[in-house]
Amino acid sequence: MKAITYTEYGPPDVLQFTEVAKPTPKDDEVLIRIRAASVNPLDWHFMRGEPFFVRLMIGGLLKPKVTRLGVDVAGQVEAIGRNVTQFKPGDEVFGACRGAFAEYVCATEDRLALKPANISFEDAAAVPVAAITALQGLRDKGRIQRGHKVLVDGASGGVGTFAVQIAKSFGAEVTAVCSTRNVVTARSIGADHVIDYTREDFTQGAQRYDLIMGANAYHSIFDYRRALSQDGIYVGAGGGQSLPGMLLGMLLQSLLSLIGSKKMCGFMAKLNKKDLVFLKDLLAAGKIVPVIDRHYPLSDVAEALRYIEEGHAKGKVVLTLEHDNKT
Repeated sequence: MKAITYTEYGPPDVLQFTEVAKPTPKDDEVLIRIRAASVNPLDWHFMRGEPFFVRLMIGGLLKPKVTRLGVDVAGQVEAIGRNVTQFKPGDEVFGACRGAFAEYVCATEDRLALKPANISFEDAAAVPVAAITALQGLRDKGRIQRGHKVLVDGASGGVGTFAVQIAKSFGAEVTAVCSTRNVVTARSIGADHVIDYTREDFTQGAQRYDLIMGANAYHSIFDYRRALSQDGIYVGAGGGQSLPGMLLGMLLQSLLSLIGSKKMCGFMAKLNKKDLVFLKDLLAAGKIVPVIDRHYPLSDVAEALRYIEEGHAKGKVVLTLEHDNKT
């Protein structure tokens, strides 16, 4: 089968589109014939090995020990391990795994959910990492409630487009912050108010918010704190910071949370079946609709990652796969 591999850290040029052995599922795994995958900033961080702590996550200080990229996946179950009880061959699924940039992949059943029949494989593949990040940030860290005034900074990106829609599904009044070219998109996904950051700085205004999600943390945490209501919560879920910048930000967030009633926090999403099923139900009900900017074939992953690294993608970037009878 064909897959994307890399044996050294670096720019997209280090990626190889090559032939590898088709995997065999372990006892608790399913073999998925991939129909679509999506690209996340996480993928290019892994590819470049930056910031440096990423290398500790993937177990290779000088070169990657895990030589396959990709996490978000959607496809059809082809085979199952003997301990798998929740899926059968032929099921259409979506979820997360290692090495999703390939024609086939094995995934554990606790990181998969059935794909809603009313959405495409491309839409399903766009969901896992970005939507779970938005969900856990808003619900678990942000303690979102009906009627809350919620602001999403970076509302046009992968996490941001899901955050706007998920916040609306919880009954919040949502303000989206984005650039001029994305104002129409933000309104189309349900934002009650849209701020064009090229014309207005929300951190300098009079409006205060119960919850701010920094899907791209371009402002300082002091600016975000100023824009919070008395008991407001800021949740940071992105931003291309260096390792020292991230560590300093985490320290400051912890210290500021000790002062007064405003809370500042950052987090890393944890992929799990319960939240995938929650998102599946929102997708089936039409309460969230993935925003897809561009489609690329599997062989053009390098170009997809170059585009993602530029930081201007509107929503998600998706890889589509065409199988022939030999694969």
